[in-house]
Amino acid sequence: MNKKEFDFILQEGEGLKVEFKEAFNKSVVEDIVAFANSGGGRIFLGITDNNQVKGINVSNELKSQIQDIANNCDPKIQVKIYEIKNAIKSEDVLIVIVEEGKNKPYKCKQGFFIRIGPNSQKMTRDEILNLAVSEGKIRFDEQIKEKFDFSKDFDEKKFDEFLKKSGISKVGPVKQVLINLSLGRYMKNKFKLNNTGVLLFGKNIERFFRQNFVTCVLYKGKERVNIIDRKDFKDDLLTNYENGIKFLKQHLKLEYIIKDTGPRKEILELPEEALRESLLNAIVHRDYFDDRVGIFVEMFDDRVEIVNKGKLLFNRKELGKISMPRNPTIFDLFHRIGLIEKVGSGINRIKKQIKARKLKIKFETNGFFRIVFCRPDVSEKVGEKVGEKVGEKLTENQIKILEKINKDQFISAAKLSEKVGISQRKIEENIAKLKKKGHLERIGSAKGGYWKVIE
Repeated sequence: MNKKEFDFILQEGEGLKVEFKEAFNKSVVEDIVAFANSGGGRIFLGITDNNQVKGINVSNELKSQIQDIANNCDPKIQVKIYEIKNAIKSEDVLIVIVEEGKNKPYKCKQGFFIRIGPNSQKMTRDEILNLAVSEGKIRFDEQIKEKFDFSKDFDEKKFDEFLKKSGISKVGPVKQVLINLSLGRYMKNKFKLNNTGVLLFGKNIERFFRQNFVTCVLYKGKERVNIIDRKDFKDDLLTNYENGIKFLKQHLKLEYIIKDTGPRKEILELPEEALRESLLNAIVHRDYFDDRVGIFVEMFDDRVEIVNKGKLLFNRKELGKISMPRNPTIFDLFHRIGLIEKVGSGINRIKKQIKARKLKIKFETNGFFRIVFCRPDVSEKVGEKVGEKVGEKLTENQIKILEKINKDQFISAAKLSEKVGISQRKIEENIAKLKKKGHLERIGSAKGGYWKVIE
């Protein structure tokens, strides 16, 4: 550390990552633990609380004492020790550098501490629990659900369906298979499922986990104001996933791709596999300890957002490079039925699929994990193809109606009359016929809803 940097630190004073101590005392270990449990920091020995350099006699014994107290923390904390020679007269300043810990929470004999502003404070029970949960030390999916009555609340049909999808033979009693899959165990001679088992194979799961829901919302416009359609899915995790994908496919538009003279291929405006990966990511990696929120799939005119509660368990820069599942048992079961790659390459696959379609995507990680898909403007592409697809079955006016609706799903009968060139009564008659033939569907209410062309 050069003199300029040292002078700057003296001028700024103590803060979130800087602690001054006039002399060595037992409270140093509390600061070491607090910095390790927070974002790291530096302890300056030989400086008073009012930023005055007093200096300290730096000896090998002092350095050893500091190293020993760091080694005796649980778990061991790595520190680096540096001197500023002759900071004042013949006295030195000793700097103890503490990196943010990778194995939180840390404790010393005095307890658990965390850095809040310029102070190291002892943590409460709830703060310790929250830190342990956020760091993945206590796993929701492995906890036993005491209130779950296996004889009454277990859905064996769901379990049989899972075994078929995963290719697992039902050899032996059901309970033994569940134990082998790390989904339950005997406690005081009673068989109990863990939270993963309940979330996948329970009946009326909402009774046990009110946070187990996937809410899908379609908005008119680009803001969370006018809701056109909304569904709340509260079944098992797999059914919630399948219903969420159905909602997306129902409301996303279709694009047509024709290569050379080959057949025309219909695809969603956003890559289906990327949407599947994103919803799976939300279900598998969400923080189920927080019972206030579920998973949200929100659709706007310009974007689709998939959001789950739970901050990253690693540095944001490592996103797409490493995989650290918050709920490893849930992760394992979804992998067994072929929905998740074991290598944890989902984020990279999403990026690759988006790049191949020349689309845009954003990842936000501020306590929630949000994936934002930017929607392309495909209304013109879709509208141009409607007549080609259904022209042999429909009248010219009906084809025109479908084309106009594909360009504007919220268009009124009066506006259609003006665009197509026939009376509003004729428009309404043709719409009724198109609905009867299965080519047109009304989504939502007469006032707030919209039209959907069924290909």
